[in-house]
Amino acid sequence: MSLAQVAAAARRSAALPLTLAVAAVDIDGGETAGVDECTVLPVASASKLLLLAEVSRRLDTGELLADRIVEILDEDLADGTGLLRRMSRRGWTVEDLAWLTASVSDNTATNALLRLVGRESTARLAKELGLDHLTLHDKVRDIRGPDVPPVFATGTARDLAGLVTHAVRSTLSSPSASARLLRWMRANTDHGMVPALVDHDPYAPGFPDPLPDGLLVANKTGTDTGVRADAGVIIGARRLAYAVVAHWDPALGPSTERAAVHAIRDVGRTLAACARRRVGE
Repeated sequence: MSLAQVAAAARRSAALPLTLAVAAVDIDGGETAGVDECTVLPVASASKLLLLAEVSRRLDTGELLADRIVEILDEDLADGTGLLRRMSRRGWTVEDLAWLTASVSDNTATNALLRLVGRESTARLAKELGLDHLTLHDKVRDIRGPDVPPVFATGTARDLAGLVTHAVRSTLSSPSASARLLRWMRANTDHGMVPALVDHDPYAPGFPDPLPDGLLVANKTGTDTGVRADAGVIIGARRLAYAVVAHWDPALGPSTERAAVHAIRDVGRTLAACARRRVGE
């Protein structure tokens, strides 16, 4: 089964009032497919993968210690996804913050980690990895006024899938940094986009071995006004890295949002069918 069918699934959304950008990479076979994969779009929290990759790199080099306590400052607090703003403690380890960012996309934890490593370091890592358009512009904010960047992050489906491909191929800063990022991605609790129609067990142990019966998914999602994004890897008979980003005018209302989610899930179902079959089957 060819990845061309993934592109065909994405093109089924062409009549919808939205942009659906898709990139898919066969990790071992080298086949790629995409639709609007080089279009720069807001990618919301899917971009937190870049921050987590930099944190993982620093843990590997010793620039950061996993058990270092980071105090949550008032400037870090953000509503939306996450738990920390509702917790009584103010001190958490670097690894705690990474798990919270990966698993529940905790915005406060994200801001604390971003303050710790700096946006400049994430930009440097993106350049080193050849991710030319994946950019964290700012911290997560409850309100975006005229004096701050209009969105948290922008990127392309190709760059998001490329970052996941680096992790699966163990070509981030080191194999251990790559493996750590994948473990964090496996903890993600939001399987409502690409994996929603995929027969998989989100709690199956191990990455990437031993594989469970069925498929294994590791991913990171992003949600914002007019944006839905999902980047990850589906592993079965084949290992497929992917990114899907939907963007639309929020003024079009909830029906367009629902259509975007359905389109993303349709791409996910096609990705899963490809992952189940070896090349040529």
